[in-house]
Amino acid sequence: MKTISTWAAHGGTQGVYSHASEATGTEMTFAVFVPPQAKVAPCPVVTYLSGLTCTHANVMEKGEYRRAAAEHGLIVVCPDTSPRGEGVADDDAYDLGQGAGFYLDATEDPWARHFRMESYIRDELPAVIAANFPVDTERQSIFGHSMGGHGALTLALKNPERYRACSAFAPIVAPIDVPWGQKALPAYLGRDEQGWRQYDACALIADGARFPEFLVDQGTGDNFLAEQLRPELFEKACAGGGIPLTLRMQPGYDHSYYFISTFMEDHLAWHAKRLKA
Repeated sequence: MKTISTWAAHGGTQGVYSHASEATGTEMTFAVFVPPQAKVAPCPVVTYLSGLTCTHANVMEKGEYRRAAAEHGLIVVCPDTSPRGEGVADDDAYDLGQGAGFYLDATEDPWARHFRMESYIRDELPAVIAANFPVDTERQSIFGHSMGGHGALTLALKNPERYRACSAFAPIVAPIDVPWGQKALPAYLGRDEQGWRQYDACALIADGARFPEFLVDQGTGDNFLAEQLRPELFEKACAGGGIPLTLRMQPGYDHSYYFISTFMEDHLAWHAKRLKA
């Protein structure tokens, strides 16, 4: 692991790091905030997955998570959204290729060689974090925004033994049924729609996956709400699966980091309560 930069913040340390990833075959960059409590004992770790077009830097610079993370003693890990660099497949559109990894393991050319973000987030990055930071690996949780909310929900549903809590801001909950997913899933995974279901939160629940509970915040002023996000589908899926869901429709909020930063402290307090239970 390489240290790119570090800053003192709220009694802890905000850093940016990189490492050579076996999962993606590229150099991967990520941000980590370590709270002051880590000087005394290992701390719970929360992973935040960003949305389309983002890197680790968007939430690090705009998410306003450090004060709450320091208060609750949480290590916050912010990965990139895809592999990047020379030789990595890309697309001219913002919603496919670099910056749009969808937190899945691609099986189709030209994406399969590098786009293995599920394996990276689930297995490789946590091992790097555990080897280099004072984390309590028995207390992990995950959350995210938009495409990252999709990643958080699907990873939690498939790995309930790994994550103690999961929440999301304006997540893509049913990619099979919305344009973003209908573009990305066949490109990355091929035309067999059955294979798409493992990367669709609503489909996973319909197929039997379970998680203790979810928290979702969604702005009513989000211009992606009706076409791409459709939280009512997740509400219906959770009800059918007997999964407690707190879905908060926030009046007037859009899809931006103004929305995310407003409710970030709520989410971290919610995670802290479950990580420390």
